[in-house]
Amino acid sequence: MSSDRLRDLAARGIDEFRRFLLMFVYLWVVFGLFVLNEAVILGKADVSFIPQGFAFINAAILAKVMLVAESLKLGRRFDHLPMIYPITYKSALFAIVFIAFHVLEETAVGMLAGRSAAASVPVIGGGTWIGLGCVWAIMAVSLLPFFALREISQILGEGQLWSLMFHRGPKIAGVNSRSE
Repeated sequence: MSSDRLRDLAARGIDEFRRFLLMFVYLWVVFGLFVLNEAVILGKADVSFIPQGFAFINAAILAKVMLVAESLKLGRRFDHLPMIYPITYKSALFAIVFIAFHVLEETAVGMLAGRSAAASVPVIGGGTWIGLGCVWAIMAVSLLPFFALREISQILGEGQLWSLMFHRGPKIAGVNSRSE
């Protein structure tokens, strides 16, 4: 294998890891907040870190699912339209993907534990269609900022959004720094 090809492969691996890490951190924050919200709503006095551990693991798994789905070009249907369409579509679609993957994962774990497939299907949103719709809506809305920032970042160019967010002064042609 030539050194150029090896360098290209390493660069792609680093880029993939960076994308995974951003997805993972975002999902971990979202899932961690869901767990914290549940504890507050249920009035749990003793805070257990086990659900936070599950949020961590689920974030890692679903970030990988997200990378694979993107590699398969899932959610690219409206990329040619104004940004609101691909952002909304990807948020809604990936919320469905996450829920479907959760159902498949829990069903497989239950079946490995010796339960039937029907008994292994998890109850989502209280087991009603309205509850499932609410879980989907919460997940879809939670994904909106992630996809909005990704779409804006792609339009601005590599590293430009990061530069705008974390460095002072103008970094892009036509974008002025804030007045002091």
